[in-house]
Amino acid sequence: MTDSHAFLTGRKNDMVALETLLTSIPAIAPEGGGDGETKKADALEKWLKEKGFTKISRYEAPDSRVSSGSRPSIVAEIPGKQNDYAIWVIAHIDVVPVGDLSLWNTDPWKVVEKDGKLYGRGVEDDQQGLCSAVFAALYYLENDITPEHTIKLLFAADEENGSEYGMIWLLNNTNLFNKSDIVIIPDGGDKEGRTIEIAEKNLLWLKVHVKGKQTHGSRPDSGANACLAACDLSVRLHNLEKVFDKKDSLFEPNYSTFQPTKREANVQSINIIPGEDTFYMDCRILPCYKLSDVLAEVEKHCRDVEKEYGVKIDYSTPQKSESPATSADSKAAKILANAIKKTHGIEPEFIGIGGGTVGAELRREGIEAVVWSSLDDQAHQQNEYCIIDNIIRDAETLVEVFKN
Repeated sequence: MTDSHAFLTGRKNDMVALETLLTSIPAIAPEGGGDGETKKADALEKWLKEKGFTKISRYEAPDSRVSSGSRPSIVAEIPGKQNDYAIWVIAHIDVVPVGDLSLWNTDPWKVVEKDGKLYGRGVEDDQQGLCSAVFAALYYLENDITPEHTIKLLFAADEENGSEYGMIWLLNNTNLFNKSDIVIIPDGGDKEGRTIEIAEKNLLWLKVHVKGKQTHGSRPDSGANACLAACDLSVRLHNLEKVFDKKDSLFEPNYSTFQPTKREANVQSINIIPGEDTFYMDCRILPCYKLSDVLAEVEKHCRDVEKEYGVKIDYSTPQKSESPATSADSKAAKILANAIKKTHGIEPEFIGIGGGTVGAELRREGIEAVVWSSLDDQAHQQNEYCIIDNIIRDAETLVEVFKN
């Protein structure tokens, strides 16, 4: 078999060119003021065809908010010798907005190469993983090697805003995945590429609206202070960390977190006691707990605060997600761990994370999914960069994975 390291290092310029192409086409969701992924998906599909991929499928999730009317995800496939399972690598093609442009040293939509790094929005999150997957597959395609099992590359839409038009839509509207499949998601990791994420904390976002009675600052007795009630409630909800208090060394931090975050403006003057107040909580809960049990506690505290302060409280869950872990003894975990050891001589470490990936959606469906990459964790930052050698490094690992 042709040496994969020589093949991949010889394609460095092509990797930079693909990163440059993808970065030049912003793929931002409507929530971030963008028009979705269609133009970027078009360019990627054209590039894949030019490079020799012949089995390409496109899946369009309807979305009337974007000009194309849909949010595309692409699957590129290389048929293997055996069909008892497929090996998937899943990357996402959407990116987050650039934020404060004045904090960027370069144009975020034009790749700049400097000191072995590529700078630009999306170059790491998640185009680095996308490029590693593509060039690992190209190693098989261009060397006319049939992999043991079918290789399937998924370039998904809408990962940055909850995957309603990406992974969730695909799971609900297609039969792409089988429970025997192996899924690798290069969308999180560490500088060495040592850690393999096999579990995620359950995610619960709360939007809490407190309705009291507005009054003058000198007459709290004639009103119902929604801000005061909201502050008390946010502390009570934060203290749920003492109720759901188990520890799990797989995660960092190793406990469940309940954090007040965003707060909406209420009144415009210091001498007005607000009649309405809205705040948000970001809760990351160990997977040993059910969200239904957590929400029962939330409900109890809301009703207690209502009685104490004479207010009305309602709440919603802008996001919630819970999923089981992928076992460290699973086929997916073992195959990836062995590939990392063989290609780079590193002993992998299994971890859990507090953040969310599409891995959670797959695990809920009983599909083995692991998250891994070699990166500096530049996601969503100004002056985002990726290290070119990391693209090559992770592609080498994926070439080894595809031998299984």
